[in-house]
Amino acid sequence: MKLKRIGLALALCGLAATGAQAKEGGDQYPNGAENWLAGAVPPPGTYFINYFGHYSGKLRDGDGDKVPDASVDAWFDALRFLKVTETQILGGHYGMHVIVPIVHQSLRLGERASATGLGDITVSPLVLSWHSGNWHWAAALDFYAPTGKYKSGDGRKSIGTNYWSVEPVFAVTWLSPSGWEASAKFMYNIKGKNKDFRPAPGAPKMDYESGDDFHMDYNVGKRFGPWGVGLSGYYLKQTNADRLDGVKIPSAIGPWSEGRKGEVFAIGPSVIYTGSTGTMFIGQWQHETRVKNRFRGDKLWFKLIMPL
Repeated sequence: MKLKRIGLALALCGLAATGAQAKEGGDQYPNGAENWLAGAVPPPGTYFINYFGHYSGKLRDGDGDKVPDASVDAWFDALRFLKVTETQILGGHYGMHVIVPIVHQSLRLGERASATGLGDITVSPLVLSWHSGNWHWAAALDFYAPTGKYKSGDGRKSIGTNYWSVEPVFAVTWLSPSGWEASAKFMYNIKGKNKDFRPAPGAPKMDYESGDDFHMDYNVGKRFGPWGVGLSGYYLKQTNADRLDGVKIPSAIGPWSEGRKGEVFAIGPSVIYTGSTGTMFIGQWQHETRVKNRFRGDKLWFKLIMPL
């Protein structure tokens, strides 16, 4: 079968064509972004949040083994604006947000090439947040727009995914009087089709459909005055296989019948400092493990949360 003969190339291109914005393995959401106070949306007001970091990794196949000559190195800076209003819906404060990412990516698939520019923008017209005692939780609906640069046939020069997606979100935070915190953000990403995919330059366009996935960010930590230390990370599990013109794409190496599904778990140390004006600074390192059909590497973050 022609599809089998180019199975490895497609698996690589499918990862690369949507692999920018530090979104290893085709993620529009930068996994691990939300940790401390993930479910504790701040009180009514306007806030600026900046995510700056670096990711580097090497591609793993369906057995978790390295794929030769396939790696990524990326710097990213995402600017988020959050507005929380006094309006209440179902007892929760209504808000909205937008995230604008800027990316520099260097991707190797045999040969190396780089791309710099705007990534896929995230918009949420609906954020609801509640607070009760030690518990805080929030629900949202995020939309990802294909605004990032995309070069059909050469994923090394692509930053965006070239498809729309929608993502229901639920986040929760528990804060104890003694300073302990446990937070988690749960998401399910429902992806559209990339109708301009080419497995190689000059090849005919085909419909590439990345599989939907469940993913979550988490954090467990302890505060000591303005400082806090903890462990944060993320988990992602793709729920259905990638498809090309409706046909399952195989893992780079592995059973054809299962198709290509990504999975990753990451964990690492995190530090937070809260200033007297409410401005927060967060630094963290996240190491990926248990990786299949994705890039495996390390992510270093610096995060600023500032009321305006």
